[in-house]
Amino acid sequence: MDRFEPTEPAPIPPPGALVIAAVAVPPSPREGAGFQDFNDCQAMRTTQELDTWGDLDHGYTFAEEVEHWRGTEYEARHLFLARLGPVPVGMCSVTLPLRENTTTAGINVLVAPAFRRRGLGRQLLAYAEGVAREDSRAFLDGYFELPAKLVECAGGPLVRAKSGAGALPAGDPSTAFAVAGGYELEQVETSSRLVLPVPPDLLAELEAAASAKARNYTVVMWADACPEELLDSYAALNARMSVDAPTAGMNWEGEVWDAARVRQNEETLGRSGVQAVAAAAMWEDTRELVAYTVLNWRPGIPHSILQQDTLVRSEHRGRRLGTLIKVANLRQAQGRWPAARSVLTWNANENQHMLAINTALGFKPAGYEGEWQKRLG
Repeated sequence: MDRFEPTEPAPIPPPGALVIAAVAVPPSPREGAGFQDFNDCQAMRTTQELDTWGDLDHGYTFAEEVEHWRGTEYEARHLFLARLGPVPVGMCSVTLPLRENTTTAGINVLVAPAFRRRGLGRQLLAYAEGVAREDSRAFLDGYFELPAKLVECAGGPLVRAKSGAGALPAGDPSTAFAVAGGYELEQVETSSRLVLPVPPDLLAELEAAASAKARNYTVVMWADACPEELLDSYAALNARMSVDAPTAGMNWEGEVWDAARVRQNEETLGRSGVQAVAAAAMWEDTRELVAYTVLNWRPGIPHSILQQDTLVRSEHRGRRLGTLIKVANLRQAQGRWPAARSVLTWNANENQHMLAINTALGFKPAGYEGEWQKRLG
């Protein structure tokens, strides 16, 4: 969704002045020369991250963006750049799941700061929605995140999540843009930041308390690629993640994961330069994995780690497995990436159990992400 700051309205460009065109993606992260449109999009995203957060911790590196926009057999991804004359002024994108959720499309819009308040965001949104309509998508979803201080200190009315928990300030320009576009706020996620290193005494204390409740489980760990003997069990957990994670009223169905899909995801991360560490809990009765957590690190942003999935199968909850595997993986991450100084994670506001684990580890709120949905008539 469009994110812009309140400024004096500028003249609206005449119809036809804005030219929107598909963006060619470089064949690899090392071959970006000659792909000016893609580079212009990356520059706009970088500016947005710096303006919003003051750093690039929440964003993606050039290599990650190249791999993402190439798409996969599971999702088609389309990126578009808008120009007024020769000047890049905005961008939009459409993602189209291909195996599951084939009635849904992901929509994103961004306008360069100097060109906001001219109606360009509405034109870009209409264009992206048109692409989704042409592919017979009925549900559109969009996401954007606000720094915690903007939400916690905002006065005035709030837009409350329709089916999840939490709210966003109605007066924020991004919120107003989404509402004006016909989107409904379905869910709010809290992003939290953990300062590294975590005190060893705290990790030991949490581990001891969790181990006392998890007596029939073994923690297994790996880096970058899941061991072959665990692959099928790990794929099954990824499938559960797609349905067990809270999604409020978003129109989202479970994904089918197998060994090939796991390996493709690992290979994509590897081409992006992303490194990963994972910790999982194995139930000793069946030797199956019943919980897992993943952390990612990018050499281009060495001080920041991103928390990816964390899941405990519902029938194994209440045994402190979430705490046990998170502690193990934080130790593994700190040993592998000593330059890292923080971890960022995202959790649905209604997922109070996982938020409590994060709070015990020392995470503090950093932002709030709105998850918006629109049904096409």
